[in-house]
Amino acid sequence: MTKLKKTSRTKASDEALNAGSGQTIVQPNVNDNKVTSISDIREQTHGERTVQVDDEQRIRKAFVDKDWNEIKIADSWQIFKVMAEFVEGFEKMSKIGPCVSIFGSARTKPDNPYYQMAEEIAAKLVRHGYGVITGGGPGIMEAGNKGARSEGGKSVGLNIELPFEQFNNIYIDPDKIINFDYFFVRKVMFVKYAQGFIGMPGGFGTLDELFEAITLIQTKKIGRFPIVLVGTKYWKGMFEWIQQAMLEDEHNISPEDMDLVQLVDDAASAVKIIDDFYSKYLLSPNF
Repeated sequence: MTKLKKTSRTKASDEALNAGSGQTIVQPNVNDNKVTSISDIREQTHGERTVQVDDEQRIRKAFVDKDWNEIKIADSWQIFKVMAEFVEGFEKMSKIGPCVSIFGSARTKPDNPYYQMAEEIAAKLVRHGYGVITGGGPGIMEAGNKGARSEGGKSVGLNIELPFEQFNNIYIDPDKIINFDYFFVRKVMFVKYAQGFIGMPGGFGTLDELFEAITLIQTKKIGRFPIVLVGTKYWKGMFEWIQQAMLEDEHNISPEDMDLVQLVDDAASAVKIIDDFYSKYLLSPNF
């Protein structure tokens, strides 16, 4: 039996367009110039950082044809890695009791007022009976864990392993450090085991975590837990845009969606919103 040669859809399209032209379409080999060792990388980059080369290889890899066996082996192994992270997360997080997730930048320095405010918020939350969940890294995350540790409260760190940054801070309870490879698994833990969310100023990662919580509440996938953003000056512009562009101009959200988030400027106000929310249901932390 003649073995059929695998042809990509792109190649087939090019051949159809150029039929009868007398030209031969030569498809570039996605594996051309592929680095195979650290030595190759250093030679190509003249010893510079390899981020660009790594990115290029990831892009090339996306276009490499794989046979079924390769797909099955790679994807099956990834499924087990994802499952392992969920299992570890569920086992550890199910025992922590009521907690509040604190989001914020890893780049915030200890002398920054927002760092100090995050530490104060975490300490107050612990005094009011809550534990604290952070992303486990430096900056605002460190401040949250530090504040929780200072009051003897539960200090949880959901650390993500990244190529050139993110290391767990020293203020996490040793039995409550969980390391993740996958952002989406980590976000499940942030949301599933939190009874409230406090967002400090941060970057893309903070926005990702914030809007994950907002989306799940808006779509009623989770309960309407309180979301508090600290720093009116920092967040005001974004929510003015949401109000004008998303709500009034394009009607992409409902007016009541604007009430899902509250903006404050001090630690006491942030913690009061959490307390007031649970006092309506006559609930209080149980540890």
